[in-house]
Amino acid sequence: MASTAQTQTDSHVLLTDLLRQVSRSFYLTLQVVPRAVRDQLGLAYLFARAADTIADTDLIDRGSRLQYLNRFRGQFVRDLVDWKEVRGIQTALTPRQTDHAERRLLEQLEQCFRLYRELAPEDRERIRTLMGTLTKGMEMDLTLFPGDRLAALPTMADLDLYTYYVAGCVGEFWTAMVCAHLPSLARWNQTEMAKVGVRFGKGLQLTNILKDLARDLQRGRCYIPEALLKEAGLEPKDLLNKGRLSSVRPLLNKLVRVALDHLDQGWLYTIAVPRREVRLRLACMWPILFAGATLQRVASSPDWLDPSVALKMPKRQVYGIMALTTLTGGCGYVGTALWGCLRKAVP
Repeated sequence: MASTAQTQTDSHVLLTDLLRQVSRSFYLTLQVVPRAVRDQLGLAYLFARAADTIADTDLIDRGSRLQYLNRFRGQFVRDLVDWKEVRGIQTALTPRQTDHAERRLLEQLEQCFRLYRELAPEDRERIRTLMGTLTKGMEMDLTLFPGDRLAALPTMADLDLYTYYVAGCVGEFWTAMVCAHLPSLARWNQTEMAKVGVRFGKGLQLTNILKDLARDLQRGRCYIPEALLKEAGLEPKDLLNKGRLSSVRPLLNKLVRVALDHLDQGWLYTIAVPRREVRLRLACMWPILFAGATLQRVASSPDWLDPSVALKMPKRQVYGIMALTTLTGGCGYVGTALWGCLRKAVP
């Protein structure tokens, strides 16, 4: 019994340590998530980041990255892990990581899979479904953006599909996981809430796309659809010119409105969480409120197209939002008022 308890403690320490290094913001959110789903959500996030790390290993060619991504995805096709394949991915890619956190993640990839095997079969199935979809987004990155030149997503439909693959499907996964483990959500219509969860995820991803636009352009990736650019008489290369911001801003603002519409649905999702599930409410509130504050900074910035400027929320604002919502116990009235203020502040 003591050995089992120690193993569980060690597993939790590993997850916590990796999450703290890989993503400070998600680490903070995960600390407030109900314990019944914390490890499952944390492990799923680490797998997603591992896939992203594999796809973004610039020191190997694009074809090899796609091959390794498919080998990684193959571990989720069946309820069986090929340990030789996992170690092969680690051996090939870990030495090529220049980022300490990503290197650490790949070093611990085998252990992550061992923790995954300890989950209930139903939870493994949920993670398998998620990873089968989510990795299609990384595949889109590798196939649509050649890397040696700037390229754009073709249409708004492609942007919508991309945001579904890399984040909208997370809303489905999150909904399935919390409904399976939290009896207080028994009254939820899981099918309908999953659809709203998709909008939630899309809104968060589109916010990240707009925030990181200038830096992604430097990597040859333009997530602003070519069709949308053409409507404004622009080409992807025009976004590389900081002096063109005034002509680019109207279409960027259009995408900000799309993100806000998605996030409005995410707020409805949040308020649908029973008041007594304070932890789950806060875990949903924080990302939306952070996204609203980020969109305000992005949309009002004169440096939107400058890759040297990081359009991030100041830590003071992050902790202020966390403190206010926590001290008021995830109150819907307070949270909705705060969301409304942040939303109205977006130009």
